[in-house]
Amino acid sequence: MLTSTMIIEQFDPRADADSLRACYEIFLRAHDIDSPQTPAWSYRLFERAWVDGFGDDDGRECWLASSTPGDPVGCYLLMLPKRENTTVASSELVLAPERRGAGSGTTLLAHCADRARAAGRTRLRAFVPDGTAGAAFAKAMGASEGIEQVLRTMPVDASLPDRLARLRADAQSHAAGYNMLSWALPSPGDRLDQLAELHQVMADAPRDAGIEPTAWDADRIRNMEQAIMATGAKYYTVVARHNPTGQYVAITELAVDPQLPDWGIQQITTVRPEHRGHRLGLLVKIAMLDLLADREPAVRRILTGNAGENQHMIAINELLGYRITQTLHFWELDLAS
Repeated sequence: MLTSTMIIEQFDPRADADSLRACYEIFLRAHDIDSPQTPAWSYRLFERAWVDGFGDDDGRECWLASSTPGDPVGCYLLMLPKRENTTVASSELVLAPERRGAGSGTTLLAHCADRARAAGRTRLRAFVPDGTAGAAFAKAMGASEGIEQVLRTMPVDASLPDRLARLRADAQSHAAGYNMLSWALPSPGDRLDQLAELHQVMADAPRDAGIEPTAWDADRIRNMEQAIMATGAKYYTVVARHNPTGQYVAITELAVDPQLPDWGIQQITTVRPEHRGHRLGLLVKIAMLDLLADREPAVRRILTGNAGENQHMIAINELLGYRITQTLHFWELDLAS
């Protein structure tokens, strides 16, 4: 499709490795400018996200933009949820840095918005780092800004063991009747229902108005785990078990990409509401750090993210030694107006 001064073509990421690789190269160049303080995805993770996702069953469209045939300048992945948020589309739209400010982004975004409308969506969302050309562009395009998301990084250094020992001693005095369990993927099948229940607790996490939480069940957990394992990533789970009932009441998960062995990427952490107040969120995170010291000794930094409104989890992370790396927002276009 010829649009203004760009050729914008849809491609099948399973069959067209050259186009997918071109998108990845654009992504890396943009990342180096917009988020140099955070780790860029390896190609295997990027490929999984664009081809199939991570067990979310969303519809996907992949588009590559070129100024002339064979000269890629931008791309986008359009994600179309099928189970929740079926009036919403999400996009990862990337423009080559040298093409910014020349109208190419406006053309590519207009194309993406048209594709979202054609799929029956009334809202188009994208995650954008603050203080970047992308944030200024989103504002100029009339997008509205969602709640703040904050990335923090914790160094894994010589000071960490003593800090964890002090925090553990204090926290354990509030957590009688609980013990910690840990494992690497795949999770045993008899644990999937309880894992789904814990993931479902994330429904009370801060989110933008009108955005539905993910509805978790055992099949969805299994599909997510299979997708993660297909990338070769290491993925670890720690849960707190309530001994009198055998119920899992808190969880934290963390991923390590073998292509980036010095980084750990924190995933969810949550505690069942009726078991809050026992320092379990802190204890599962400490247990995860103990596990990493044994299983992933090359990890030297851990990245985590929280909604700016989630003061309880932020307080835990700051106790552990996390410090702000970057802030981001979801930006949203109203496609019906």
